[in-house]
Amino acid sequence: MNKRALYNREEMLEMNVKTLNERGVTVDEIADIAYQQQMKWSDGISMKTCVDSVEKILSLRDTFHLLQLGAEIDRLTEENLIREPLREILHSDLGMFGIDELFGLELAGLYGTIGKTNFGDIDVNKPGIVARLNDEGKTSKEACHTFLDDIVGAIAAAASTRVAQILNEEEARKDPSYKPLTLDIDL
Repeated sequence: MNKRALYNREEMLEMNVKTLNERGVTVDEIADIAYQQQMKWSDGISMKTCVDSVEKILSLRDTFHLLQLGAEIDRLTEENLIREPLREILHSDLGMFGIDELFGLELAGLYGTIGKTNFGDIDVNKPGIVARLNDEGKTSKEACHTFLDDIVGAIAAAASTRVAQILNEEEARKDPSYKPLTLDIDL
């Protein structure tokens, strides 16, 4: 097998979606949280824009590294391949651990302060799939979602913020003094 360390965005998106699916999470479930988050502020959003935003976030290198590492730590914890006392700290999702929230903050922070604020709201209120992952991780003797619930919440927060940025950009372009600027960049 050819060992590689670098992957393109399409490959990272594909691997991230596969990892999420293996852990019981779909892109649509994450997009639904982003949709609910942004619907509070704007009725001009579509679920498709939210799905597209989740997929964009999942194609980013930092997201790839955080998601793959976090999911692997959770998996190793489930399989009892992490030594004590860390295994029990991870399996119980100890509130004072906090490293999982750092993963979430870093990922949501890719979209600035508002991304972090959105993550804080999602982390506290635990909507949709985030609640299921959190509850399953805390009540199951087998499942561990210590990192995954925060990563999924952070992806939703970043996607929600990206949707807001898209809507703001569309609104700004309506200004009669707007003059298009050509940039060869895709963020």
